[in-house]
Amino acid sequence: MKKLVIVTHPNIEDSKVNKKWINELKNDPSTYTIHSIYEVYPSLNFNVANEQSLIEKFDEIIFQFPLHWFSTPYALKKYIDEVFTYGWAFGEGGDKIKGKKIGLAISTGGSEEHYKAPNGIPLEDLLNDVILTFRFCGAEFTNLHRLYGAMFNPDEAVLEENTKAYLATF
Repeated sequence: MKKLVIVTHPNIEDSKVNKKWINELKNDPSTYTIHSIYEVYPSLNFNVANEQSLIEKFDEIIFQFPLHWFSTPYALKKYIDEVFTYGWAFGEGGDKIKGKKIGLAISTGGSEEHYKAPNGIPLEDLLNDVILTFRFCGAEFTNLHRLYGAMFNPDEAVLEENTKAYLATF
């Protein structure tokens, strides 16, 4: 089953983690289709009909992004707001997301300690709004893959192991 990976990294060329993930996914084009939002829409003016048509072609979708200030990047929020429309993703006749499997692949700048009690909030809790949006539209949220501490320049062995885990997850 072919999977659509929607990437919303605003500066992919400077990313070590997300760029590594993308490069590995590109090695298996029979499984993964990479759709980089900033490459297709540098000004983030989405062609909603094209995006909806693209999503309809896949049974599994992975949203890949770096966490920004404990939330999704602006591009992903805007994408969901504009592409997941009434009558298409939800509401009367809005069943195009229903039954699709959706997962998240996330890198964080902060270490895992930032997302643990007593001072932190678990990553899953921070992303509840996105996960609930997918579920509201009838999709099945499947998994959350993550790499903590991307800004601390993880060594190659850690990044390689994490990338293998990403591929095994999705």
